Amino acid sequence: MQARFIRFGELEIDGRRYREDVVIENGTVRTREKSASRARKAQYGHTPLSEEESIPWSCKRLIVGTGANGRLPITPELHQAAERNGVELVAVPTEEACRLLNEADLREVNAVLHLTC
Repeated sequence: MQARFIRFGELEIDGRRYREDVVIENGTVRTREKSASRARKAQYGHTPLSEEESIPWSCKRLIVGTGANGRLPITPELHQAAERNGVELVAVPTEEACRLLNEADLREVNAVLHLTC
């Protein structure tokens, strides 16, 4: 898989452009459904990544692209859920997350990529 952060709000994966956050699970790309986390927006100042979302836990390592400037909040409960599931959680700005994905074995790695902030 070839992922490239183009600019704030835009990403390219295997030649296809995305302008919404994405989830990559077992090599398949889908749009991130973040409505379950929106209730926590006031608490974090931004819709966080939370355990209420459909997180792709079927992996050894979960790469979270935290946005152009690395500002996506991740709830403590999500960190705890990663630990319970035996998943290494790697949270880095999205451009770096793309570089990690390009080198990853997608049989062992899933991702959530935030495209703004």
